[in-house]
Amino acid sequence: MVHHPRRQERLSRVQAVVGSLLVAYAAVGATAPAAPETREVAREILREMIDTRSTHDVGSTELARKVQARLLAAGFAPADAQLLIPADHPRAGNVVARLHGSGKGKPVLYLCHLDVVAANPEDWTRDPFHLTEDNGWLYGRGTIDMKGQDAAVLAALLRLKSEHFIPERDIVVAFTADEESGGERNGVDWLLTEHRDLVNADLVINPDGGEAGMKGGRRLYVGVQTSEKMSMAFEAEVTDKGGHSSRPTADNPIYRLSEGLARLSKFRFPVHLTDTTRQYFERRAAIETGATKSDMLAAAKTPPDPAALERLSAVVETNILLRTTCTATQIEGGHAQNALPQRARATLQCRIIPGESQDSVRDTLARVLGDPTIKISVITAATPSPESPISGGILPTVEKVAHQLWPEVVILPQMGAGASDSKYTRLVGMASYGIDGMFDDLDDARAHGRDERIGVAAFGQEVDFTYRLMREVSKQR
Repeated sequence: MVHHPRRQERLSRVQAVVGSLLVAYAAVGATAPAAPETREVAREILREMIDTRSTHDVGSTELARKVQARLLAAGFAPADAQLLIPADHPRAGNVVARLHGSGKGKPVLYLCHLDVVAANPEDWTRDPFHLTEDNGWLYGRGTIDMKGQDAAVLAALLRLKSEHFIPERDIVVAFTADEESGGERNGVDWLLTEHRDLVNADLVINPDGGEAGMKGGRRLYVGVQTSEKMSMAFEAEVTDKGGHSSRPTADNPIYRLSEGLARLSKFRFPVHLTDTTRQYFERRAAIETGATKSDMLAAAKTPPDPAALERLSAVVETNILLRTTCTATQIEGGHAQNALPQRARATLQCRIIPGESQDSVRDTLARVLGDPTIKISVITAATPSPESPISGGILPTVEKVAHQLWPEVVILPQMGAGASDSKYTRLVGMASYGIDGMFDDLDDARAHGRDERIGVAAFGQEVDFTYRLMREVSKQR
């Protein structure tokens, strides 16, 4: 055999390069960037989802059937791609998919609601129920809430199946009904009640509860939602005997209720910082400057600086993180133009900090309204939603994955001011986290609004992020 030193030298260099690539590949957990075909699959799934109307009046069952069909076509067994429809609500279809692991830990569960809020085509510049690409944007109802995330999760699951990937613990994805409508048959609540064995998990990831924020094209943070404010509503009502409008009295219910509401408009609930919001302000300060940066750092201290809290309270975005809020959203009163009102009532919508109670908020409202003739009753009760632990591996895991794609972003623990399906899983003791990598402009948020859209590039990166995160969280810790 003839030896060629130069050829051998070139071979050695190639082997060294390949070896280096393999080491680098292993260092990121063998999570190569999403292949181009994965983005194409995700885009096709998104088109199908947007084009399949799933508002409350239509329901999610048709779309659930299409999701199940894709899973079965990819080789999932029928038992691992189940279509589950409540007998009394045939339009509220759900799909539960399972990628079996090696059994080293309890499953990780992804929550992905299929329904969207209504959209009036006459208000839009494009058809809200048809995916349209225009000038680097993808338009359609649900692109950002949350069919874009649904498509990324489904594409990631299909890719893992095609790669014959065996996670350490099962990956379960629940594609569910009635998150947006507050409908009669919420999918997650129903699955936990009727099919708990299919969705029981140790860790819950909810892309609907997460937030990736950017401003002016600059990526700022990837949020990890560890808690949510509890949503509830009270009715404030004043009644009187009424009478002829020519004989007015000081007991006019409209006046009495209005005076109470005026007092409420000037009231702020006391500051209540949680573990989540303290860490939020501490980490958020890293991407702020000047007085805002200083105030956030001062708010995160123990005890927090009162002057800093006062300045942060003047900004809606930070005020809602500092305290419980209650605001009037509806008002009605009177029954005839020429009659004194016999009744006036207002709806008070409240968002309650975890750790506070419905009763304590009601007592505060009674004190602030300041009139014993104003009767306060519950319209929609609060559902307890405990804070999920910040300690442990969730923040470092998200940071590891996010920094593979966006080294400059910070990872923020967040308390959601709105509500998501995580409230159901937290209530039964499952640690639940809202995590999403689809960057949306904080100054032009269009979820639930006209011409809802997401950037083409942002959607592609969401596909990459979701695949990497799904692999990472499937490891036993």
